[in-house]
Amino acid sequence: MIDLRSDTVTKPSDEMREAAAEAEVGDDVYGEDPTVNELEARMADMLGKEAALYVPSGTMGNQIAVRAHTERGQEVLLEEECHTYKWELGGIAQHSQVQARTIDGGDRGVVGPGQVHDGYVEGDDHRPGTGLLVLENTHNSKGGTAIAPERIDEAAQAAHDHGVPVHLDGARLFNAATALDVPADRIVREVDTVMSCLSKGLGAPVGSMLAGPDEFIERARRIRKLMGGGMRQAGLIAAPGLLALENRDRLHEDHRRARELAAGFGDVPGLSPSEPETNIVLVETDEPADVVLDRLRERGVAGSAFGEHTIRFCTHWDIDDADIEAAIETAASL
Repeated sequence: MIDLRSDTVTKPSDEMREAAAEAEVGDDVYGEDPTVNELEARMADMLGKEAALYVPSGTMGNQIAVRAHTERGQEVLLEEECHTYKWELGGIAQHSQVQARTIDGGDRGVVGPGQVHDGYVEGDDHRPGTGLLVLENTHNSKGGTAIAPERIDEAAQAAHDHGVPVHLDGARLFNAATALDVPADRIVREVDTVMSCLSKGLGAPVGSMLAGPDEFIERARRIRKLMGGGMRQAGLIAAPGLLALENRDRLHEDHRRARELAAGFGDVPGLSPSEPETNIVLVETDEPADVVLDRLRERGVAGSAFGEHTIRFCTHWDIDDADIEAAIETAASL
């Protein structure tokens, strides 16, 4: 099966399995796992933040951030198709008891400073006020768009003008950095906190990182425990995460293959692919997406339904050039 459903389906390398088996471990709830501590320190340094926290998933990282930044009842500004709002089971309401005020980020999911100013609500005796701005980069629902750091800066500054903190869902942050040819810490320079996944694109079997100021991370650590994310000898899964960070340098290969996949699909009648900016290709289909996906799967190619007539294909390190050629040939044979 040529599995293009997501970059989360990758299998850990032999080196990752060996690292897991040989990892030095301790009880991370007590802060005694040296491998986790090393991973957190390395990620904090890489993102230019004071501290970082290892969490089981990107969703948990985002939800911890919302809980740590806000008070119950406040409004959170989010792009209307961002992952934290659209794909996390209404977690901001369930976990943090906050309200969503959404912003239309257009075709690329870019939130502008004027929209932040317009969306801001000052707290008073009748209104709870705005407690947080959430941004996303790359933007999953918009097809993996890589948003320039200057656009992130502008939106963050607008929020800061009102005293509102900013959290960035950077699940595929390193894809954005690769596409934009800038260091990851440049993208997140003006945001207060950032979450980035080790299991998307970088190939780790599990885990994400939440980074920000020392005080915030201490608060986040307590919330992680509350949400059931306190892990014990977590070095077994953190060790592959350390190796995953080294895979940043190969993400351009996924991006190239995504472009080649889109170009090939563009020659297939009934398929209209987007021009990918990173490793995600959105394809509009004349027939219902589920029908096309069923035919593809019967022939050994898997994608994800992203709408009634939209399919998402995602390249990753388990996909090579031959897989791309085969996927294109399979689509052409439908």
